[in-house]
Amino acid sequence: MTDTANILRQTALTVGSGDAARDIAVITRMGTGPDRPALVWLGGYRSDMAGTKAIEMDALARDQGLTAIRFDYSGHGVSGGDFRKGTISRWTEEALAVLAASGAKRLVLIGSSMGGWIALRVIQEARCLGLSFSVDGLVLIAPAPDFTSELIEPGLNAAERQSLAERGYFEEPSEYSPEPNIFTRALMEDGAKNRVLTGLIETGCPVHILQGMKDPDVPYQHALKLMEFLPLDDVVLTLIRDGDHRLSRPEDITKMKNAILSMI
Repeated sequence: MTDTANILRQTALTVGSGDAARDIAVITRMGTGPDRPALVWLGGYRSDMAGTKAIEMDALARDQGLTAIRFDYSGHGVSGGDFRKGTISRWTEEALAVLAASGAKRLVLIGSSMGGWIALRVIQEARCLGLSFSVDGLVLIAPAPDFTSELIEPGLNAAERQSLAERGYFEEPSEYSPEPNIFTRALMEDGAKNRVLTGLIETGCPVHILQGMKDPDVPYQHALKLMEFLPLDDVVLTLIRDGDHRLSRPEDITKMKNAILSMI
């Protein structure tokens, strides 16, 4: 590949206005073929574009001469904004703004955990807004669509429900950070408005789901449920018997890269 594939462009994109304005950090690797789809990383809750899988996606783009787009949602990584103001609507708006600003016409979306939900909402909203890009493929890694209502809310205890009602948020220990996870009432209420597991989901592209069967955060049954709502698409589900939620081991990364290459 030529040196063009090794050019990284770091930019900041302002999304929203007034009190809702926030600066979104974006890193774009410029590909060598404008007619080929760009790879787009959509990260998970409290993760960022410097994580293992995001970096490995970028490395694949470099090796294949593809454009790769990574960014941090507001309140994540090096982007601006208050994490506690974050919602699915807000982060979807930011993803759409980044994609529109990129100028890319063909995309492969790689969504990890919450990023899988964002990916599905991006497709739905782009269709409603008549945006000019097309999605050639979806690679969803431990996807967590509707996680607020499907995975979190059913397990809330009395103290957490009381904290939501009185303080507007609750905390829980995180396995991935010394800081606790924070879930706000705004996130929970907005999540209900963004549910996708309510009817047929038409992505219009092939979908490959990678799911660990020892995932403590998103049970593999959730991936099976998602498939029920994708009857119109070409869907491949890879269940990894000993896989956890992160799916960041070398063998997991290989599976991710092969899934991405199958969409190119």
